[in-house]
Amino acid sequence: MELKRVVVTGLGAVTPLGIGVEETWKSLINGVSGAGSITLFDASLFKTQFACEIKGFDPTKYLEKKEARKFDRYAQLAVAAAKEAIEDTDVDLESADKDRIGVIFASGIGGIRSFEDEMCEYDPEKGPRFSPFFIPKMIADIAAGHISMMYGFHGPNFATVSACASSTNAVIDAFNYVRLGMADMIVTGGAEAPVSVAGVGGFNAMHALSTRNDDPQRASRPFSASRDGFVMGEGAAALVLESLEHAQARGAKIYAEVIGGGLSADAYHLTATHPEGLGAMLVMKNALADAGINPEDVDYINVHGTSTPVGDLSEIKAIKKVFGEHAYKLNISSTKSMTGHLLGAAGATEAMICVKAVENDIVPPTINFTEGDEDPEIDYKLNFTFNKAQKRTVNVALSNTFGFGGHNASVIVKKFSK
Repeated sequence: MELKRVVVTGLGAVTPLGIGVEETWKSLINGVSGAGSITLFDASLFKTQFACEIKGFDPTKYLEKKEARKFDRYAQLAVAAAKEAIEDTDVDLESADKDRIGVIFASGIGGIRSFEDEMCEYDPEKGPRFSPFFIPKMIADIAAGHISMMYGFHGPNFATVSACASSTNAVIDAFNYVRLGMADMIVTGGAEAPVSVAGVGGFNAMHALSTRNDDPQRASRPFSASRDGFVMGEGAAALVLESLEHAQARGAKIYAEVIGGGLSADAYHLTATHPEGLGAMLVMKNALADAGINPEDVDYINVHGTSTPVGDLSEIKAIKKVFGEHAYKLNISSTKSMTGHLLGAAGATEAMICVKAVENDIVPPTINFTEGDEDPEIDYKLNFTFNKAQKRTVNVALSNTFGFGGHNASVIVKKFSK
């Protein structure tokens, strides 16, 4: 069976750096941090009192006011990102074969805010009184369902859940469905809205979050010796993947081509990555093999890089082992230093960033590194693209995401050429 080539024809995003892809991208290449004090709830008694929240998001720009109340915030964000991506494709939805268009959209947690709201109102003495929208607002697959219903897409429709790797899994699944000929077009991506009492409280209890409350914008500092945990973020990103023949037949603009995806498991620890990066090594090797390219063909890696002591170090060990001497010719950056960690939406957001890097030949930076804050276990001869975006030819970009439970996923995009 001959596999179809798969291209990216639409992009959408709602992030702590801006509403829309272009606003997000502009902030990224200018090294802007999206972190600030938490406003979505009173965090004054929490160990961590800051996060990367979205500013100025109005769900009624995408949904009727009455409908918006039936959606958890994560699903509202998903719909907003998907709408931008679908409109970006300029596809004629009146004439399109909607049986051949699908939606594969991820969330690591789903509607945690809706769960909180309902459970906080529950009074065991009065008996159960729950909203009929409680379950539909909470479940992690509902964003994919909402998008398909809004547009009447009848193709493959489901969610992927693999913690922080969730939306990279979604992109890889979409890639496979299209290249196998099971759909002409898939709207894929991920959304997360975890800035909540349970979200921040739960990750604080695990000692996973930075507690640098006096300096939120500099708290996410991947590859620095003083890194003390990740900064939680919320957001959504969407990509439209389409078979090349379908895109060319309708004269679509093409951002980039998806050429491979890899999966692996650490099979090591509940939350920690393998200290020697064994799972990370395997997932990158699998992605390269699937793409049919050599390590030397990669120009840029958007790393998982969460600003945690163990995770950052193990990923760098893995990159050096997989790429050898070529690791020193790569650009590496952690855009989580700006967006925060979007959990189940991180992979799609960073895949979108890789597409933009390939399109524009610009690598966004890893911000917040200062001289004198070097970790003796990290090799700073590698190009971490510290503090300033770098112009260079980016023909091939790889994005890594690793999730609690040892779930690893990597996806590779390249410049499109006929």
